[in-house]
This record gives sequence, C-alpha cells and structure tokens, in this order.
Amino acid sequence: MNPLSQGSSETWNSNADELVMSLNELYRETFWIKDLDDWTDDWIYRDGLTDITNATINGQTGFINTNWKNTYKAISRANTVLESMDRVSGVLSETQINSYIAEARFVRASMFSYLLTHFKNVVYVDKTLTIEQANEIGQINPEELLQKIYEDYDFAIANLKESYSSSELKRATKGAALALKSRIALYNGDFETAKTAAKACMDLGLYSLHEDYGNLFLSKTKQSAESVFYLPRSITLGVTLGDRQNYIPRNSGGWAAKDPSWDLLFSFYCTDGLPVDESPFFDPENPFANRDPRCMETIAAFNEPLLDFIYNPHPLALKTKKVSTGQEVSNNDNRAVAQYASFNGLVWKKGTDNDWLLNSWQAEPDNIIIRYADVLLIYAEAKIESNEIDQTVLDAINQVRKRAYKGAANYPQVTTTNKSELRKILRAERRMEFALEGLRYMDIIRWKLAEKVLNKPNYGLLDPADLVSKVVNTGKWFLPAAPSIDEDGVADFSTFYNQGLIKQIAVRKFDAKKQYIWPIPSTEVLTSGLTQNPNY
Repeated sequence: MNPLSQGSSETWNSNADELVMSLNELYRETFWIKDLDDWTDDWIYRDGLTDITNATINGQTGFINTNWKNTYKAISRANTVLESMDRVSGVLSETQINSYIAEARFVRASMFSYLLTHFKNVVYVDKTLTIEQANEIGQINPEELLQKIYEDYDFAIANLKESYSSSELKRATKGAALALKSRIALYNGDFETAKTAAKACMDLGLYSLHEDYGNLFLSKTKQSAESVFYLPRSITLGVTLGDRQNYIPRNSGGWAAKDPSWDLLFSFYCTDGLPVDESPFFDPENPFANRDPRCMETIAAFNEPLLDFIYNPHPLALKTKKVSTGQEVSNNDNRAVAQYASFNGLVWKKGTDNDWLLNSWQAEPDNIIIRYADVLLIYAEAKIESNEIDQTVLDAINQVRKRAYKGAANYPQVTTTNKSELRKILRAERRMEFALEGLRYMDIIRWKLAEKVLNKPNYGLLDPADLVSKVVNTGKWFLPAAPSIDEDGVADFSTFYNQGLIKQIAVRKFDAKKQYIWPIPSTEVLTSGLTQNPNY
C-alpha cells in the first residue's frame, strides 16, 4: 500500500507542484559539473600536480567516479520525471506538460553532453532500469549519442519559455538549450550545428554582454543579461562558491596557494592586439602595463589594491600598505617574508570581492554555466572552421573584445579574414575571456593541445636571496624580456631557465595515448562488463 502521509514513488509527480519540486532537484550545483582550471596550463598550485597534470588518472581516480555517478544520478531523476508524465495527463494542459518534459530533457541532454565529452564511450539510459537490465546494457556509439542529445535539446528549444518574469524562478530557457546545443556541437566538431544553434540564440535578442567585464563575476552582480544559463548562489542558504582562502593573498588572510600560471599571464595580448613577443608596448619590468584589460581583471597587478592591501610580490618590498587605514604592514605576499607566498608572484583577481572579507571567505556570485560571450565565440569559431569567414565572424569576436575595453573606440579591432590568423586570434580570445571559468580544459582537449601544453614545466620565481642577486640587482625584474610565443599561443620560458633566472616549480605530464578521454570507472567495468577506454 502507498503511504498516505508522505510522498511515494508510485504516486509522486501527480500534479504541477510535485513536478516542479522534482524538476528543482535537477538544478543542484552537484549535477552541473565544471572542469577544474588546475587541470590546465592556466594554473599553479605551489609545487603540486593533479591526476590530470601528473598523468596518473585511472578508473579509480576520485573525481572520475564521483562525476560519473552524479551525472547518471541526474539522468535517472530526469528519466523518472519523464516516465511519470502520464499521471498528469488530463490534469494539466498539453503545453504545460510539454514544458516540464522539455525541462527534464534539457537536463538529460546536458548530463549526457558531459559524459560524451569526457568519457566518450558511455551507456545511454532513457528509462528506469532494473538491476538486471543495468548490468546487461552496453555502451552506445558516440555519434549516435550525439544525435540523441540533439533530439533532447531540440524538444527543449521548441517547448521551453524564452524568459521568465521577475516574480518567477529562473529555469531553463529556449536560449539555454540553444547555447548548450551549440557548445556540445562545437566540442564534437559539428560546426554546422554549432553555428546554427549559436546564431539562433543570438537572434533571440534576449542576451547582451555585461558592460563591465571586471564586475560580471562579483557577488553583487546577479542575473546579468549576459548569463544565458546560470544557477543562483546564496550564503544564507549555504550554496556558495566555497572556501576561497587558497585563492586569496596572504596579506588578506588567505594562502595564495592556487595561483595563475605564467603561461596564462603571458597569453594576454597587448593593447595593440599583438602577443607580448611582437608588441613594442610590452614592458618586462611591468608586465601588466599596456595589456588587454582582461589581464588586470584576471590576475592581480603589482602595486595595485587587492582585498584592502597593495599587492606587491617584489622581494625587497618587506612592507606594504593596508588601504583602509593607510598603515604600513608586514608584506606577507613577499616570499622573503612568508615562504609560502605565491611561488610565481601571481594571484587571482577575477571574481575577488571585498565582501569576501566579511563572510569568512564565502562568496555567492551566480554560477554561470554558459554566457553570451561564449555563444558569440562559439559562432565565430564554427564559422572559421567551416571556412565561412565573413563580417559576422569579425563582429562576434570584436563584440567580446570591445567590451573588454569598455567600448573604447580605439580598441584593437580584428580585421583579418585569413583562416589561420583568425583561428589563432579566436583561441587567444577564448583564453583571455574565460580564464578561471572551467573552459580551458575542454579547449586544450578538443584542439589537441593538451599533449603540448601539459608536457611542460610550471615555472616560478627563484628563492628570495637568489631572486635579489640574480634578477633584481641585474635589472631583470620581473623577467628580462618577453617570452617567445608560438603559433598556438604557448609561451617558452626555457631561455630564462637556462640562464638561471627562474626555476621549475613542477613538471606537468600528459599521456596523449589515453588522456584525451577519461577512463570508465573501474567498478563499472568489473560489475557491468563495460569496455574500458583504450590504454587504461
């Protein structure tokens, strides 16, 4: 007998309220997994490495199992909603039922998109399975899975609302389905579908770039018109960005342990639109001067305020200023004062907010899953790779770049129509625009650059005494010159290392024979008979 005093799986989802409660579960942050930037060349964590950057990933790796389980948990819950729709037939209108179906299929498509891009050879499940069925079902062809993802997104596009009123909860929309369809198409090299879906999202006319790039990522900026799909956060409700102390300078009470890499710093173009090794504007003594504005919005510039202190990692700067009081205080962001200050002199600025100091390092910016800048650059990349280069490609890239310069008329416009040049510009633009947003990992995977950029050392500053004698006293702070940048935007620091001016902090590793896709969790291979991915 079904219980009368509580919900039952046999009767739940029998009305609109119950369906909405079930659908709400699908927006848990746990299910919307973002890749970590510490799996990429944008990152340094003191002298530590990850399972990705140390090439030790296997079927028993923790996040492999957790991410597999959580995506399938969300898929299972979405399928449960879909299977129970007959309970509201005749109770709700066909339009309302289709909107609920669309929401569940949107989530299912998004979860399978993650599985496809990371694991490739996965199990497709569109109904509730018995244990016996689960142990017998096999893996689906990746191309077939992509088509099923498209089908779910297309139903969502046709049946989801375009927007919600100010009094309604913000849920999945037509634009969100178009944007995420364009992303999974791009990631799988289906440029025709990618450009078409991205253009349809653009043509909705509902989204625009946030005026100020720097404050887009702050807790005070909610529901920006740039956010095509996002999950809200709340300190009060315990849904936050998490403990940020690893990212925060030591002067402000943090650990400055997880920091931007030099590879990232020198990937930002100069204000003439040229890489650092080509631009006459680059100043090696002040590497933040004359750079694309996103450089200083992403990485804390030297001698500038950051979280109530002047940030200065110079080895002779034993004191610094506390901005709110004007007092000179011990400079704990100098390794001569605090040995665990940033190993390469860099710390993050992107998203840092003085409010963090008031909330025990907790922060509540919107969790942006995809934003309009990504849609524009997806469209541009798909058109470039399809060799359909026209003014719309330049317009899309230039919209993103112009916003970085806050609309200034003299920003460095992209004008070339050469495919190889545009590809290089587009990839640099994505790196400058999306640093610390979890997108770099899939970019280096799909561009097949991971084996190049992750088989390189992570460099940093010499120990304080050597840094003073070999670098500062010889006029070579911060670096003696711009590092050379190759055709893939990759900086080469080996000359400085060979001269004894910098040191290796850690040596990244990447196994190209297997790491472009992840291993299937070992438990699934052993218990369900799934075929393990090659070379694991």
